[in-house]
Amino acid sequence: MLTVTKDYRFEAAHSLPHLPEDHKCHRLHGHSYRFTVECTGQVDPDTGFIIEYSEISKHVKPILKRLDHHNLDDVLPGMSTAENLAQWIYNELSQPLGGLLSGIIVYETSTTSVVAR
Repeated sequence: MLTVTKDYRFEAAHSLPHLPEDHKCHRLHGHSYRFTVECTGQVDPDTGFIIEYSEISKHVKPILKRLDHHNLDDVLPGMSTAENLAQWIYNELSQPLGGLLSGIIVYETSTTSVVAR
């Protein structure tokens, strides 16, 4: 089994009003998010691919349109944490990518990430 990955970026705002008022994430703020789509499977002997990168992008494009330069508080069900964002993206891609989707990694900052599998 092999895993291919493709990275995507978007800008978005969110707030976490359930945190104490003096917590910096309580207020509306933004991040330069990045996420990685992982697809795992066998190499197709006819194409030499597990999945074409363009096929992944075809399904990610509508997700990016919903996220980029939006307030995640208005997009995600529940709290707009990185954990919920990773799970939401995974759920959005699980049907179109089928059994090949093996994980989503969301980077809220350059040093913090969440993995949904």
